Amino acid sequence: MSSKFIVRGGNRLGGKVKVGGAKNSALKLMAAALLTEETTVLTNAPLITDVRTMAAVLERLGASVRYSEPDVVEIKPSYPLYAEAPYELVSQMRASIIVLGPLLARLGRARVAMPGGCNIGSRKIDMHIRGLEVLGARIEVGHGFIEAYSEKLVANKIVLDYPSVGATENLLMAATLAEGVTVIENAAREPEVADLAKFLNKMGAKIEGAGSSTIQIEGVNKLHGVEYMVMPDRIEAGTFLVAGAITGGDVIIEDTIPGHLELVINKLRSIGSIVEVYKTEIRIIGSDSIHAVDIATLPYPGFPTDLQTQFMALLAIAGGTSIITENIFENRFMFVGELNRMGSDVRTEGRHAVIRGVPSLSGAPVKAPDLRGGAALAVAGLAAEGVTEVSDIHHIDRGYQNFEHKLRMLGADIERVGE
Repeated sequence: MSSKFIVRGGNRLGGKVKVGGAKNSALKLMAAALLTEETTVLTNAPLITDVRTMAAVLERLGASVRYSEPDVVEIKPSYPLYAEAPYELVSQMRASIIVLGPLLARLGRARVAMPGGCNIGSRKIDMHIRGLEVLGARIEVGHGFIEAYSEKLVANKIVLDYPSVGATENLLMAATLAEGVTVIENAAREPEVADLAKFLNKMGAKIEGAGSSTIQIEGVNKLHGVEYMVMPDRIEAGTFLVAGAITGGDVIIEDTIPGHLELVINKLRSIGSIVEVYKTEIRIIGSDSIHAVDIATLPYPGFPTDLQTQFMALLAIAGGTSIITENIFENRFMFVGELNRMGSDVRTEGRHAVIRGVPSLSGAPVKAPDLRGGAALAVAGLAAEGVTEVSDIHHIDRGYQNFEHKLRMLGADIERVGE
């Protein structure tokens, strides 16, 4: 029997919770470790399924990966490295495509299976491929693999059609060892991109402008190993903020960067929560009456798509009608049917969801359709009357470490059964 969460709703959350290292940064830093022969040590690395999957990918490529402490990962990509990332691992996690740029830069070749992971949208990889071709790579796509070759990557100007995080990061890594100065225009501005650039610069790269829409990379001959602390996970922080708001609780999120969540904090204030911001902490005091608001997801600094489902659960019990527009992933509304099983009134049409607030949700058996949708269902269960059973929680384990334990520390009645 696969494990599930049993959530008994009705408890107001209270207390402090520490945020772990960012999943969406740690995975890219692990891939970037391939750019040097020396040992890289990542601290504050979240011990989640996706990190274990990336570790398995790196090991199949010939690197040695060791957990020296619960949140410390040591990576030594000794020679010889293999150029192929196999399907059975890449299919588990779309972020595996991120090894394409580092392998090409380091070895002059790469063979990476077409990515898998959460089924939340097509997330086309054309921009990764076109960008690498602009840097001089020859790329063939077929039989479920992307094969790339280059005797020497040469710097160029790359203009992205869309500020794709994955494409920006792949090209950023490839360009660190290219000959000359590469400029990426319309680059993704996410904090995780800036964290990757900071890490690469510590390794000896010469990158300017990360975190803005224009990034300049001056290629170097060699990078070296470093010790680096993974940035805090803004999506985990946002999830616990919503958990505090939906239960009318009083929760302090520790070890976070409030500046990464400005728009999210503004929306929480708009629905009636009190939000206090400190240097590395955010306190939320939930309101007994939640107001409806409209949300549109956009690339950073817009509202994050990874917090859209959690906010939908919150708005399901708001007074009035809210509209959520999903501009990033077309399948992000997959969890709506499960939320409606709990008594919500949500209708979707294309990229829009109309949420008519109901007085309360009811506990029900539901299935996590993906990582963030699963977390949102567990959070909805905290505010529901009765018992909610969330199955398929392996999705949640991909991105949250000790999720139920952290919620219990805040006073939630949640347990994992059937492990």
